[in-house]
Amino acid sequence: MEDIFAARVMSTSLHTVTPDTLVEDAAQLMLENGIGSVVVVDDDNRLEGILTTTDFVRIVSEQKPKDQTPVSKYMSTDVVTASAQDSIRDVADAMVERGFHHIPVVDDEEGAIGMVTTSDLAGYISRVKSPSPDE
Repeated sequence: MEDIFAARVMSTSLHTVTPDTLVEDAAQLMLENGIGSVVVVDDDNRLEGILTTTDFVRIVSEQKPKDQTPVSKYMSTDVVTASAQDSIRDVADAMVERGFHHIPVVDDEEGAIGMVTTSDLAGYISRVKSPSPDE
């Protein structure tokens, strides 16, 4: 596989907040833009940190008093899925086209059997090797 530099694949539509931005405002920015993270910068646009959807899981978990809202209030019900026999390219294409980071893998008989994530795809790409010219 030829070397492809980060600049070629990176997104340049960067959404930033400052360290004193309220988490509620950061969450609203993420929802409005369909993004999974915001970059935290100082007044000179220097990187201070990153706030991700995973951080919001921790925020909700640590919330006091505890929220008593059931998952059913917020869960997505029109779920796009893959089967174990779908090609990884088709799964990746579906994720990119829809802006998803997770696609459940289901089986007609067994139900939910797995999950493909963007991390899974990145790991797969990092292991793929081009055949040598002799092959």
